[in-house]
Amino acid sequence: MNATLSALLTPASVFSPPPPPGLPPTSAPIPGPVSSGPPGDASAADLQLPTFSTAALVRVVLTSILCAASTLCNVGVLWAASGHKRSSHVRVLILHLTAADLLVTLIVMPVDAAWNVTVQWLAGDAACRLLMFLKLQAMYSCAFVTVVISLDRQSAILNPLGFSEARRRNRAMLSVAWSMSLLLSAPQIFIFHSVTITHPQNFTQCTTRGSFQTHGQETAYNMLTFCCLFLLPLVIMITCYSRILLQISRRMRKASSCNEAPLRCSRDNIPRARMRTLKMSLVIVLCFIVCWTPYYLLGLWYWFFPDHIEGKVSHSLTHILFIFGLFNACLDPIVYGLFTVRLRKGLRGSRGNAAPVVASEHCRVAAVEPARKSPVAADVMCSFVFTCYQ
Repeated sequence: MNATLSALLTPASVFSPPPPPGLPPTSAPIPGPVSSGPPGDASAADLQLPTFSTAALVRVVLTSILCAASTLCNVGVLWAASGHKRSSHVRVLILHLTAADLLVTLIVMPVDAAWNVTVQWLAGDAACRLLMFLKLQAMYSCAFVTVVISLDRQSAILNPLGFSEARRRNRAMLSVAWSMSLLLSAPQIFIFHSVTITHPQNFTQCTTRGSFQTHGQETAYNMLTFCCLFLLPLVIMITCYSRILLQISRRMRKASSCNEAPLRCSRDNIPRARMRTLKMSLVIVLCFIVCWTPYYLLGLWYWFFPDHIEGKVSHSLTHILFIFGLFNACLDPIVYGLFTVRLRKGLRGSRGNAAPVVASEHCRVAAVEPARKSPVAADVMCSFVFTCYQ
């Protein structure tokens, strides 16, 4: 059976393209024409209806467990971050990231689990189009909000005294992020539709079959999705955190070249700031890379060489890579929540407003005294405080 028909019968993946591996069906060949899509497909006689395999069962169980864990983690961060009446701009970012992760958790994961149980699509054409749109929109929003957080961290370190504009700047970036996620997901409504096999029995699937005139058009759309959903956010995040580390290293060298007494505290604190930023940047980038790179590499193989992948990739590997990608929704609240002082205190049960006040006062008081003698010390100290508390 060719890859196109395999993609027709197999439940579609989270993203706009068909599932990267194009899971081959496991049942015996069952001939039958297709009731919609390009007419005259001679390969229809070789169609094999997929069944609920053991690998699919394991995927459903793991996805359900992951859904419960991700819901718990993200709701916990949401509860801790929303406990203060006055939210800092960083807490607002975390709330948006949590909302995006919850979209992945509550839309992508349940739909995937249910679809693998039913094997075919039973919700109708309208639900097919709507849910494929919502699934991709959830993935876009998660990636784009992560980019906004990276840009905010970059601004906090490269321009620490411009924090007064952070709230307005972040509001604008978040608006763009959510708007772009909606805009880029809109084609899903038009390219996905339900397709039914009428002989020897009715079998309906939600697929993109027939929406592209050529394989090249489908590959181009898949590559656009790949670049916007994975490659571009990855490049931006790596660039942001590389600039952060470079800037802190420069400030350390400037601070160490001065022999004034007020800089002793800066010499002690800057390594802590650099290490915190280094740890956070490495965790952010590594989580994104480790979770999604294997899945996308397999997707690239499928998009460009669909006929070569049939029979060469096991069902188990396919399911594992997809679930591993979804695991990023669980890691985000850990990285952006537990690495943040205020959220960590909130998760421990401290929901008062004292911590944010102390943090902001720390920055103002710590920077004022060194500023009287050394502007470099004030700049370095403020960078440290922003890194630790924001």
